[in-house]
Amino acid sequence: MRVWCVANQKGGVGKTTTAMSLASGLAAHGWRALMIDLDPHASLSRWIGIDEDPAPRGTFELFGDPTPSLLSLVQSAGHAKLHLLPAQPALATLERQSANRPGLGRALVTALSKNNDFDYAVLDCPPTLGVLMVAALAAADLLIVPTQTEPLALHGLSAMVRTAEMIERSRGRPLPIAIVPSMFDKRTRAAVDSLADMRMRFGERVWDEEIPVDTRLREASRQHLTPEALDPKARGASAYARLCDWAIEYDLRSTAAPATAKAS
Repeated sequence: MRVWCVANQKGGVGKTTTAMSLASGLAAHGWRALMIDLDPHASLSRWIGIDEDPAPRGTFELFGDPTPSLLSLVQSAGHAKLHLLPAQPALATLERQSANRPGLGRALVTALSKNNDFDYAVLDCPPTLGVLMVAALAAADLLIVPTQTEPLALHGLSAMVRTAEMIERSRGRPLPIAIVPSMFDKRTRAAVDSLADMRMRFGERVWDEEIPVDTRLREASRQHLTPEALDPKARGASAYARLCDWAIEYDLRSTAAPATAKAS
């Protein structure tokens, strides 16, 4: 199973929309995709229509001992190949628990290593650096960083890249980074200049397209639908479909690169 982590230390950049769109895109390709909601605010779970009261069993249980199987916790997400592991408010308590549970940051690595039922897991992270994001980065094969095309968002991007590099050194294996320009409005000078700056500073890590501003993405979440199910021809949905294709190839190239370097 390949694990994609969607994260940024800045909020409001389109993380949940990106996680939903990539996972549904993988399912549309025929892959068995599992979305894992790691945000105590549970935006991804609300998108699917999971009730918050009573709180469902889900991600919080993966940090328990013993760890239950993923299949006992997942719920269908409206497609035969798409499933969700919902979030609960109790996830917010893990930060406090981590002081007395030093292995908590590797809980996801342990839980996901036992799974053979999905081809991909897509992790939606909270917008803060803490035990949940660290756990996700420790388990990830690919880090996807949606970044709004505006000047302040570039500071958050730089911080996220530094965090990923720190985790990469700690875990002792590569953590490839894919940067996704999001909420792009080509009519504004700030967006155009920020996009150019992003590409100049981060080069080939940046996707060569952009996710445009599109109110249909918000409407999809309101109707508890994937963007593709609401309107596959909408600008946002079609951009995310192309992003999914690119991310699959980017992941494959990133996987092959360390092996090639080792062989040489």
